[in-house]
Amino acid sequence: MDVDAFVLAHRGTWDRLDQLVRNRRRLSGAEVDELVELYQRVATHLSVLRSATTDPTVTGRLSSLVARARSAVTGAHAPLWSQFVRFWTVRFPVVAYRAGRWWLGTAVVFLAFTAVLAVWVATNPDVQASIATPREIDQLVNHDFADYYSAHPAAAFAGQVWLNNSWVAAQCIAYAVLLGVPIPYILYQNAANLGLIAGLMFHAGKGDVLLGLLTPHGLLELTAVFLAAAVGMRLGWTVIAPGDRPRVQVLAEQGRAVVSVALGLVAVLAVSGLLEAFVTPSGWPTPVRIGIGVLAEAAFLAYIVYFGRRAVAAGETGDILEAPDVAPAG
Repeated sequence: MDVDAFVLAHRGTWDRLDQLVRNRRRLSGAEVDELVELYQRVATHLSVLRSATTDPTVTGRLSSLVARARSAVTGAHAPLWSQFVRFWTVRFPVVAYRAGRWWLGTAVVFLAFTAVLAVWVATNPDVQASIATPREIDQLVNHDFADYYSAHPAAAFAGQVWLNNSWVAAQCIAYAVLLGVPIPYILYQNAANLGLIAGLMFHAGKGDVLLGLLTPHGLLELTAVFLAAAVGMRLGWTVIAPGDRPRVQVLAEQGRAVVSVALGLVAVLAVSGLLEAFVTPSGWPTPVRIGIGVLAEAAFLAYIVYFGRRAVAAGETGDILEAPDVAPAG
């Protein structure tokens, strides 16, 4: 199909529909009927164009026109509560689910590097000596690490932890603007810190203390960081390998996906902060505290898999531009 000829042949119809949409509050009965007819006709035109070209400059304006016409024809915007429900049952989980390979890859590399570094530190006295003096190490492994979780009132500590965790995730999200290039360095810094502390704690025979204090909140916290990093780096990769679609279109979609994940992680990190403030330093037995952390992690992953897989099967991408913006009339 000659796309240019198609556009030229139907531009008058599109302009008339645009005029009716702009004046929808002052239309006569005949003009309302014309609006409905033109909306149906132009929606068909959009479908034809999408099957003939992937150029966003051709379909973008028409997509916007059809969306505005649909709003004028079918009624008011969907209520806020339905948008809220859609976000948590479609947009956030489907974006996280679609980024699964990036997410898993990020986790494997991070944890593998942390483990290797921890073993290296734990088995090399010279490395330990280069990190801190024996007195400083003793203070860290026997006092400072455990005291960190109980040094402040739980409520205040929860807020502080949420801010700290959100900052790490926010850096990953923000660096998506730079196509994700700095994100591996952010992950490296956090993996190095964790690996050094783990190495010192295990060398001192305090590995059980480390795992007992980190696991209750750390599973969910690290999962959130891995997800933030994954979508940020995936955004950068779309510039290198956009597939068979225009690079600008894919980049815009992934950018909106990053926003969805950023909003969703606000709640996830809030839960992690509550666990770190109220469960980690509690006097409950270590297996109970670890069990709570494992349950929280399992619940989050199950939520992503269930709603994400269901949304993918329904053809959803989580793109805000595809979300229904109106409530059906009648």
